[in-house]
Amino acid sequence: MISRNALRLTQRLSLNEVRGVEGESAQKYFSVLNQLIICQKEQFYMAGRNRRPPLDNVNALLSFLYSLLLHETRSALETVGLDPYVGFLHRDRPGRTSLALDLMEEFRPYLADRLALSLINRRQVTGNDFIKKESGGVIMKDSARKAVIDAWQKRKREEITHPFWKRKYMSDCCHIPKPCYLLDI
Repeated sequence: MISRNALRLTQRLSLNEVRGVEGESAQKYFSVLNQLIICQKEQFYMAGRNRRPPLDNVNALLSFLYSLLLHETRSALETVGLDPYVGFLHRDRPGRTSLALDLMEEFRPYLADRLALSLINRRQVTGNDFIKKESGGVIMKDSARKAVIDAWQKRKREEITHPFWKRKYMSDCCHIPKPCYLLDI
């Protein structure tokens, strides 16, 4: 389905149609994420992506990691002189960093989703690291946030090879001495 949707994007589509294709693809992507969780399945199971508030441990972890990635992406855009608030696919709203949201989509699987799965499967976070509130929302304990930030910092120092450009970069796009590789076209 995701491959079929990628082909649909080569057609002339309206912005709302592109958003619809992205939404369908995201739903399919998140529907199979559970298959990559091989440990702690009782504490880490995802019935779909949800946020504000996240309703399970996986969504709470992903939301936290996506917040870190959004901050990094926004900083990278500002570093190269681009306005992170003027996006293309995400609707412009006051206070919303739409361009940063657009660009971070490319990095979510590698920097956030993969890290979340690693933390769960390596038991670096456990079900005890999360609190379910009376409202149904799930939050991470301070000690878990610290462990996740430490793992995040290590992940950003990893060297990666860009799949298209075949160049090596540090995952941390904000500390590359040349212009940000996010925008290296």
